[in-house]
Amino acid sequence: MARAGLTTDRVVAAAADLADEVGFENVSLSALARRFGVKDASLYSHVRNLHDLRTRIAFLAGGEMIDGIAAAVAGRAGRDALAAFADAYREYALEHPGRYAATQTRIDQSLAATAPAFARTAEVTYGMLRAYGLAEPDLTDAVRLLRSTFHGYCALEATGAFSASRDVQTSWTRAVTALHVTLEHWPRDESTP
Repeated sequence: MARAGLTTDRVVAAAADLADEVGFENVSLSALARRFGVKDASLYSHVRNLHDLRTRIAFLAGGEMIDGIAAAVAGRAGRDALAAFADAYREYALEHPGRYAATQTRIDQSLAATAPAFARTAEVTYGMLRAYGLAEPDLTDAVRLLRSTFHGYCALEATGAFSASRDVQTSWTRAVTALHVTLEHWPRDESTP
């Protein structure tokens, strides 16, 4: 029987908070059980194992992140939408480092296909890129460029790797502007009919 007051949602939310505090890779069932003042076994009524818990954190974080991005880009197009998307992405990554790390983990595709956050992420991202007139396979390539740029920048910023005297925010704004210019002048895939 599940301990009174514990629900799967509460367990996953607490695990996501723990991830932000100690790092996603340091989340364990034992640490989470201590947070609730219960034995590890009490959590198995809510999650199957550590892998299941981490997958659920990834789904929670992915949903939170895309909800913030969607709110930021609503009613915007082109460069304004790209900048709002980028800023919301960066804000989430820096404010929720453990949750953000969870969004970067590989998820079983059969599970991802059933997660509303994944479908919403594709919808919002492709919707934001619509103003640039891209079609497949260019859309996929553009999404990969944006994701790798945003992730790389956020990962470096989070570790304090930008040590030059240039303001980090200024560099971020210039990077987003450069991405906008690239998207406007996207080289079309010559192999596509």
